[in-house]
Amino acid sequence: MIIGHGGNIHELAHQLACDPKNIVDMSSNMNPLGPPPDLMEHLNTRLESIFALPEADAGRMKTAAAKWLGISANRLLAENGTTQFIYTLPRALKIKQALILAPTYADYADACRMQGVACDYIYTSAAENFTPNITALEQKIAGNDAVFICNPNNPTGRLVPAADLAPLCRRHPKTWFIIDESYLPFVLNSDKESLMHTNLENVLILSSMSKIFRIPGLRVGFLIGHEKLIQKLSDYSMPWGVNSLAQEAVCYLLTQTSATKGFIESTRDFVAAERHRFVEYFRNLPKIRFFPSETDFLLAELKGLTADMVWTEMARHRILIRNCSNFNGLSDNFIRISLKNREENEKAADLLKQIVK
Repeated sequence: MIIGHGGNIHELAHQLACDPKNIVDMSSNMNPLGPPPDLMEHLNTRLESIFALPEADAGRMKTAAAKWLGISANRLLAENGTTQFIYTLPRALKIKQALILAPTYADYADACRMQGVACDYIYTSAAENFTPNITALEQKIAGNDAVFICNPNNPTGRLVPAADLAPLCRRHPKTWFIIDESYLPFVLNSDKESLMHTNLENVLILSSMSKIFRIPGLRVGFLIGHEKLIQKLSDYSMPWGVNSLAQEAVCYLLTQTSATKGFIESTRDFVAAERHRFVEYFRNLPKIRFFPSETDFLLAELKGLTADMVWTEMARHRILIRNCSNFNGLSDNFIRISLKNREENEKAADLLKQIVK
């Protein structure tokens, strides 16, 4: 298990002898505008919900999510974050051999290894801006009964268009495709890129509420698939898998339709603008190269510097970034930066520019 995912602000605050609130966390990929307005106020009025058990199957929350997504409630399950599903699926689907599009989130491989599932990898490369090659991916599917794809991908921020991904899934109906769309809400025109509406019997979608609504501590995730498959996988769900406050938060957000849609649209516009502004700071600096991204985070390659050196200097100034050396397929020359508000982005860009110069 990799525990160096990012977001370890308490450890850094302890090292610097400061309050964790004084750490600018650019290591975890959360909405820079979130959480949505009024959510905290609403939860403050619902604190008494922790005095009783939460709804065992999160039924009210699932109904709200299904309506929000425009699908049947029978096509989704809710759990304590998408990580819960990631670690359940290898066992539930009886996977023997999995193919992982890498570099990517480490838990797909960790979940497979925990269940004795062998893993193979198909790597994207810096030379190709980490653009996924569907032809190369398809050539490696034979012999694997499951494929894990983070879309858009963490840490590269690259998206496999639905126009390429859906036909691939259709051409291999006996292969499970587990598509993690946790960062898709940050993508412009993301509704057209989701595979949840294809309703293919061999496709499962992981969907997180943590990132777009900036509520990672509440742990909320959904698994979406064909009704028959979801019925089968429901046998692996435990009661009370989503805590009371998490259910309250999701029900509130997904029933405030107009406000929540406006919040997401504002987030996408803000992220797109800040992503462009941030990269522009480094256009003429040969010691750092940022790769194209469709999300709220940016992967960068360092020249003549190591990720540990840059991480340490940024941390000394109370800015936490992601050292990507523990991603399978990346070296110690890669860092990832998650965008925050404009002031914090400018501060981080100025400091990083000084370091790489």
